[in-house]
Amino acid sequence: MKFEILIAVIAVLIAIGIGAKIAASWLRNLRHEFTVPDGHAGLLYHHGKFVTPPLQPGRHVRWGRNFQVEEHDLRKVTHTVAGQGVLTADNVSLKVSLLVTCQFADVVKAVRETQAWYADLYNAAQLALRAVAGAVPAEALLGQRLDIGAQLLARVQPEAAKAGLTVHAVEVKDVMLSAELKRAFADTLKAKQEGQAALERARGESAALRNLANAARLLDGNPALMNLRVLQSLAGAQAAGNTLVLGMPGGFVPLKNGQAAPPPEAGETQS
Repeated sequence: MKFEILIAVIAVLIAIGIGAKIAASWLRNLRHEFTVPDGHAGLLYHHGKFVTPPLQPGRHVRWGRNFQVEEHDLRKVTHTVAGQGVLTADNVSLKVSLLVTCQFADVVKAVRETQAWYADLYNAAQLALRAVAGAVPAEALLGQRLDIGAQLLARVQPEAAKAGLTVHAVEVKDVMLSAELKRAFADTLKAKQEGQAALERARGESAALRNLANAARLLDGNPALMNLRVLQSLAGAQAAGNTLVLGMPGGFVPLKNGQAAPPPEAGETQS
């Protein structure tokens, strides 16, 4: 009798142990643990249905079956809008690429209410670029990139907000010209530089002429200054060993080594 009771107790204990293992395994299958990294948000789905609110960074535990989590980065990110063919206000065809810096403002709206938020942002940037580029000449598009970026940002922001995004900046990355336009711009730049060089030369010549006119007026009103200038020229010629010939009312008087030769007699020639 005691042996039978012992057997029954052992059987019960075995059954309890097996049951505990089964229960533990069942509970483990029902327990789901999620870890959301910093700077991210987790969208939790249960049987394919979204469970609000989004999971914040940290460790989360849910009990049940069929849970899925989608992680989305909430930090700023820069997307490149590849080169788009645009026509400027002066009918010049260019290829322009953009950099768009954005981040999620409402991740639930961006993921659940739009089919592809990135495509919406891309299309908004394309349309804004065509509208802005069509209103300015090619030279402005090349030289006023900051102003063009501000105009693009003002157009893209409202459209991005509809998709749950915040756009921080839209910048012109590259402007690509055809070979013909490159040559035309190079020729224009060369012509401008040559014109500036000619203008500078003309300015220099005008300044020199003004200085000469001022000197002539000064000498005309000061005979003593004229004589002083002549003496300076004589001294310079003597120092250089040159012959200086001055025109005088009585004829040419050659000066050699600072010594004046007498004027020639009538009928004589000066050698």
